[in-house]
Amino acid sequence: MTEAILEPDLPIVDPHHHLWDLRPLVSMFPEPRHHFIAALAEKPYYNFDALREDTDTGHNIVATVFMECGAFYDADRAEDFKVVGEVEYVNGVAAQSASGLYGNYRACAGIIGHANMMLGDKAAAVLESLVAAGNGRFKGIRHQGAWDADPEVLGPPFHAPEGLYASASFREGFAHLGKMGLTFDAWVLEPQLGDVIDLAKAFPNQPICLDHCGTPLNVGAYKGTLEENYERWEASIRELASLDNVSVKLGGLAMAFCGMPEEGPSAGKGSEELAALWRPYIETCIDAFGPTRGMFESNYPVDHWGASYPVLWNAFKRITSGASGDEKTALYSGTAAKFYAIEDSLSDT
Repeated sequence: MTEAILEPDLPIVDPHHHLWDLRPLVSMFPEPRHHFIAALAEKPYYNFDALREDTDTGHNIVATVFMECGAFYDADRAEDFKVVGEVEYVNGVAAQSASGLYGNYRACAGIIGHANMMLGDKAAAVLESLVAAGNGRFKGIRHQGAWDADPEVLGPPFHAPEGLYASASFREGFAHLGKMGLTFDAWVLEPQLGDVIDLAKAFPNQPICLDHCGTPLNVGAYKGTLEENYERWEASIRELASLDNVSVKLGGLAMAFCGMPEEGPSAGKGSEELAALWRPYIETCIDAFGPTRGMFESNYPVDHWGASYPVLWNAFKRITSGASGDEKTALYSGTAAKFYAIEDSLSDT
């Protein structure tokens, strides 16, 4: 799908993308594949060059934030510290981007890694190693808590236990994030949003970002239920927005989990059709959180399932066509830069 780029000069900080080599994983699952494995199979190898190919398609992407995805763990480290390898790898990519060879573009200006919060107080040592590996770019962690009783919803890559965020061990580890000035990204499914609400209330000073508009579901046992579950989703979003320490990422709706669109991979939908599908969720999030706590994300390459990179951002821009200049600045770059403390990386852009 080729479209003219809307508002091509609008600066964008993409606060959520991955880098990985999932070819070994994908090869383990022959056809027919689970919907999420099928989505990953579209771009199983996604490195700096692949990221640049997507971000250099017409929109003004000035910086990005890497989101953990279990990639490039260090096989030679002790089990709890293998995660440090991912941050080391991404920091190398960030250094390559910061070399000036690619203009003022700053890929991976912020790095979100992973540490197992179930380690309790022992998580502190892992966090310290991640900070050291990030060379100033490491900003926080994500420990995904996505769970559902229906195994068809998430598929084989995800194994979070039910109620992870309420665990005493998890919260013991989680408490160290605030002590170290680190952020937390929460990924759960729509029926689990209460878990994030409870966590945010228990740690009112901890910056938390809810990923993917809370991941409304249109797969497995939830297929065809988006409309009937919308009010439940909206009530949870508005309760989360009442908590000042929570922000939200506006995107992720092109994932296979959300089924917007249901067809994939690369359904070839245009930005007008995608904007119509996503508008109720994104406009509600912006209304609830406000532009200063909302940030648009690509979630690439996962969202390649439903939208090419340039079409995805065109869809977002259609949704915000009536926003003011200040509101757009916040939603497309300012909120992300502030939340992840990468404003200094943008000083030359």
